Amino acid sequence: MGASASGAGQDCDEEARRRLNAYTYLSAPERLEHVAIMRVFCGTLLADLAVPDIMAKLRQSGGSAAGLDADTLTVRLEQLVTWGNLLRSSHTVKASSISEYQRSRSRYQLSKLGERIQRDADGVLAEADAAREVSNELLGLVERGLRELADLVTTPGGIEPQNGLERISTLFVQFSEFADSIRDFYAYLGQVLSRYDLDSAEYQGFKELLLDYVEAITEDVAFRAPRISAALDTLWPHIPALLDRLDAHAQGLTGLSAQGEGRLEVRVQRSRGRELADWEGLRGWFRDTDGQGSQVEQLRDATLRALQSLLANAKRMLRSATGEMSRRKDLLRLARWFDEAAPQDAHDIAVAAFGLYGARHLGIPPATDEVVPAYTSWWTGPVVEVPVALRERGSRAQRGRASAVEDHSAQKERLREAARQRATARAAAADELRSASGRFAVVRLTSAALGLLLELLATALGNAQLRRRTGADGEGTAGFDLDSASSEDAELGIRLTVRRTEGTRTVLDSADGDLLLDDLELKIGRISAAADGEAEAEVSVS
Repeated sequence: MGASASGAGQDCDEEARRRLNAYTYLSAPERLEHVAIMRVFCGTLLADLAVPDIMAKLRQSGGSAAGLDADTLTVRLEQLVTWGNLLRSSHTVKASSISEYQRSRSRYQLSKLGERIQRDADGVLAEADAAREVSNELLGLVERGLRELADLVTTPGGIEPQNGLERISTLFVQFSEFADSIRDFYAYLGQVLSRYDLDSAEYQGFKELLLDYVEAITEDVAFRAPRISAALDTLWPHIPALLDRLDAHAQGLTGLSAQGEGRLEVRVQRSRGRELADWEGLRGWFRDTDGQGSQVEQLRDATLRALQSLLANAKRMLRSATGEMSRRKDLLRLARWFDEAAPQDAHDIAVAAFGLYGARHLGIPPATDEVVPAYTSWWTGPVVEVPVALRERGSRAQRGRASAVEDHSAQKERLREAARQRATARAAAADELRSASGRFAVVRLTSAALGLLLELLATALGNAQLRRRTGADGEGTAGFDLDSASSEDAELGIRLTVRRTEGTRTVLDSADGDLLLDDLELKIGRISAAADGEAEAEVSVS
């Protein structure tokens, strides 16, 4: 049961994501071109268009998409198909060339979701900031239609089905238009009343609008709402039977949604008023049916909030010495100063007008084991923990008793012991090299001894000086010789000297493997620790 519910929830989320993707073209960088293309398709009914047809219509309408070439237009069309606004259509193609065939073989048609989104977008673009009049007269028509429908339904024999269909369709069209106009008007009213820069003339105009127009709307709704609610109460017990009778008379597209052999399951959106949920929504508009308040009560509350906002504007204007609270003139004067000022003067004006002083940078170092490159963005970089005292009190001073100093003597002793062990191991390796001098062919060196030898050899070769060696005739170059290639470790009292000798082959056997040196001669010597001039002993290794 849980798995099936989870799968159903995932399917709903996926369907919602697919539908929301159809709005993507309205926010894409090429949105003006996409809107122009969608308008071409919305101007036709059940037609599939190829790229040449769409290009011709775009050139006729003009606009930003009129200059699109065939390739770019194809990319835009395919993107709209991906988002779900268009559908591909198969159609027979007649072409005189391969290029014409490639452009004409793909035909496109408008999807239902794409047509609805484009229609809503055109409505927003055309009337987004306009004040929409409330169709107040429709409320009277709704009341009369409900009373007449209730009288016809309660008469013996009931209402004739076709007459009932016409009356219900008309009733819900009128109610939907009225409800939409109410929502649009109050949304515009809220946008206007949120302004704090109304001058005397604007305030006077909106005051008359609110006191006259809104009051007329509220009074009409308050007068007719009880009458409509009473008509719905009379009609409510008969609605299920009425809907069944209408379905039997005019089935419409509901047959497509029936499941059976040879039928496809299709979701059908019924006409308004043909479902019980539509009547519940109509009843909930005029009466509180779910404990959240009716739309009539919300309309009354919204009117009260609008009056309070208007009174707040009036109080601000009365408190002003000039008779108005608008700062528009001051802001326009400030904007003119910004426009005429030099860059540095503009910064000074901004600081004086808004107090935009430099930010205070708090020096909080990051974690010692965390290295953040300089090109890392502040948005994606790691977060530095701010101390509680600095975050809450703005002070770095610690409160309470100071904690005891941690004792690191044991750790220091471990470090000293490790250093002594490393020094002892290197001294033993140096002694091993000196004791094995002259017997490297028969002695197997330890890893530590070989490591010390390689360290000295690398230092010697790095300090080596090459000397050009001339040929037998004194002119040609026969090669190079090493000159003064040596290294030493005064602490260990050991020195290594390297010379180049052709034909020499030195092999050092160790626990890590054999070291083979061609044409190199090594000399390991001891550095005397006393200053009595004792000669340095050198041993040749071959």
